[in-house]
Amino acid sequence: MQINVTYIGTATVLLEIDGLRILTDPVFDPAGSSRVYQVRPQVEFALYKQAPAALQADDIGAIDLVLLSHDDHYDNLDDAGRALLPNAGHVLTTESGRQRLQQQGATNVQGLAEWQSIIINTPQGLPLTITAVPAQHGPVELLPIIGEVIGFVLEYPTFEHGPIYISGDTVLFDGIAAIAERYAIGTVFLHVGAAQFAPTGPTLFTFDATQALQAAQLLKPQSLIPIHFDGWQHFSQGQAEIEQAFVGSAIQPRWLEPGMITTLTV
Repeated sequence: MQINVTYIGTATVLLEIDGLRILTDPVFDPAGSSRVYQVRPQVEFALYKQAPAALQADDIGAIDLVLLSHDDHYDNLDDAGRALLPNAGHVLTTESGRQRLQQQGATNVQGLAEWQSIIINTPQGLPLTITAVPAQHGPVELLPIIGEVIGFVLEYPTFEHGPIYISGDTVLFDGIAAIAERYAIGTVFLHVGAAQFAPTGPTLFTFDATQALQAAQLLKPQSLIPIHFDGWQHFSQGQAEIEQAFVGSAIQPRWLEPGMITTLTV
């Protein structure tokens, strides 16, 4: 079948599946905005936005479902994205994110544990199964600071090539192989960018180009779409590095034009 996809920027993507409108990790604040996180005395992580989103929240219309990989990092949920959540039909995120968002007054948020699923019917009356899958947003020793993250697998009866996988912010770890074992993935939206921060030096917090290739080799998708690689100071790699890593690979990344509707066969 065919679905419409609009890449808005960072990890924000609008998916339209048989009339169901799904938004991932909503980020719409203007270029020049920032957030500083004090993780321990005299150790800070700063997120600086360098480029605007291709579309604004008011441009995209009604949203039925938000898939939020995590709520506590500014490049996955900013102020404008947070303001959008109450107007969405439903929000799926981590269990810890549900607790935080509900404390802030959100009533439409459900937390999912790893491998937990929920079914939402599209306007066509067919079931879209959404499963939370593992993600590891950096090295194990820093996870208590980084916090909880999930990815999502979407299954639908008329997908021809297999489920859609949205990785969330993650590095390569055993959970990616577990996803590959459970699902014959058709399309993957991969959070890349090799996110790094000065206090932790070369430590990766998302896939770099080499890890993206290794993930592709594990998952063997029909289509691989990189996202989460542009517009922020902490992204150390972009399109050029990804393309170089995939030279000679049977799987080639597909780049979406920001702000433009792309039709994908899934």
